Amino acid sequence: MATKVFMEALSPTMEEGKVVSWTKKEGDEVSAGDVLAEVETDKAIMELQARGDGVLRKVVAPEGTTIEVGKLVAVIAGPDEDIAEILGDASESAGDGRKKEAAEAAEAAAAAAEKRPAAPAAPAAPAAAAPAGDGERIKASPLARRLAAEKGLDLASLEGSGPAGRIIKRDVERAEAAPARPAAAAVAFPAEGYEDVVPSPLRKTIAKRLAQSLGPIPHFFLTAEIDMERTAEARAALNALGDGEPRISVNDIIIKVVAVALRRHRECNAWWQDGSIRYFNEVHIGMAVAIDDGLITPVIRHAHLKSLRQIATEARELAERARARKLKPDEYTGGTFSISNLGMFGIDQFTAVINPPEAGILAVGSMEEKPVAVDGAVAVRKRMRVTMSCDHRVIDGATGARFLQTVRQMLENPLAIVW
Repeated sequence: MATKVFMEALSPTMEEGKVVSWTKKEGDEVSAGDVLAEVETDKAIMELQARGDGVLRKVVAPEGTTIEVGKLVAVIAGPDEDIAEILGDASESAGDGRKKEAAEAAEAAAAAAEKRPAAPAAPAAPAAAAPAGDGERIKASPLARRLAAEKGLDLASLEGSGPAGRIIKRDVERAEAAPARPAAAAVAFPAEGYEDVVPSPLRKTIAKRLAQSLGPIPHFFLTAEIDMERTAEARAALNALGDGEPRISVNDIIIKVVAVALRRHRECNAWWQDGSIRYFNEVHIGMAVAIDDGLITPVIRHAHLKSLRQIATEARELAERARARKLKPDEYTGGTFSISNLGMFGIDQFTAVINPPEAGILAVGSMEEKPVAVDGAVAVRKRMRVTMSCDHRVIDGATGARFLQTVRQMLENPLAIVW
C-alpha cells in the first residue's frame, strides 16, 4: 500500500521546511526508518525519515523548495502500484486551496464594502485601471502577501484580479513569471546593484519571534557596571590548575553565576503564560550563539547544579553543534532564562530582546580596563557592563535590580558562588 510522505514538524516551532537534499532518489528501495531527505527547519538541519517500505516512486518537492508542514513531499509505493490518484489528490488539494482563498477574498471584500461609508460624487474622469491599494493599505490576501515577500515582489507594482481589485496568489505567480517592470514613482536601481534573497526558515522564525517579543512584551532595561578583577584572577587560577581542557571562559563563569542567582531570585526564573506565571525551581540557561544565518539559543540544563568544568564542556559542544545546524529540538527548547554575550566583538553595552515565554535575558558587554576610583585613589581595573531586559508583566524594577545586585556581588567575589 502506498505511503504518503509529508513535511513533518521536525521542531516544536516549525511551520515549514526547506528540502536541502534528497538522500534517496526516485526508484530507490526504502524501508521504514530510512533517511529520505535533509530538511532545513527554523532551527537546524534535520532528517526526514520514511514511514513505510517500498520504492520512492515520486518526489513532489525538489531540492531547494520550501514546503508547509503537512504538505505532500513524496510518495512511497510498490514498483507497479498506481499512484496517479494520490498525485491527483495533491494537485486537487492545491486547487481547493486557491478556491478557498478566492472565497475568503470575496467575503472580506463584501464585509469591507458593507462597512465603507458612501463616497461623495466626483466629476467623471477617463477610465483607468483601479490600483490594488486604497492609499493606505494595499488590498491583498495574507497568502499573496507572504508569497510576495518570499519572492521579493513589491505588492504596489502588482495588479489584483480578485474581488474589488484584491491581489491574490495567482497575481503574485503571474508577476513572478512575467518580465520585471519598475513600480510607478519608484527609484530604479541597476540589476547588478542589489540582490533579493528569500529568507531561510531560521531567518523567518527570527523575524516572527522578534515581532512576538518586541510588540506584545513590555520590555524595560537595567544596566550595571561590574568590577571583574577577581573573576579574571579566578579564571586564570582555575585554568592554571587544570590540564588545559576544557579551558574556563568568562562566559562560563557568567552562566554559573546567573544560574545560582536565579535560584535565589526565582521570580526572575519564570515564563509568562496566558492566565498564569510559571516559576521554575530548576535553572535552564539559554546561551545565544551566532550562526551564519542568524541566532540560535542552545540550553544548558540544570546549570545551577553543574560545575564550571561541566558548563565549559557542554557550552562548547552545544555551540559547535549549533554552528553545524545539528542541534536536536530538546537542545534548544525549554530555557528559563537567556544570556547573550557580544563582548568578544568589542561591544561594551547593548540591550537584548527577550526570548518568549522567558521573562528575562542578560546582555553581556566586553571586559575592559578602565581608570576608576578605588579607596579614594585612581586605579586601572577590569570592568564589564551587563544589561538585563525584563518582561514587566513578570518582573518589577526592584525585583530585577535585586537579581542584578546578586549577579554583581558574585562576579566581584566569585567565592560567593559556593557560599
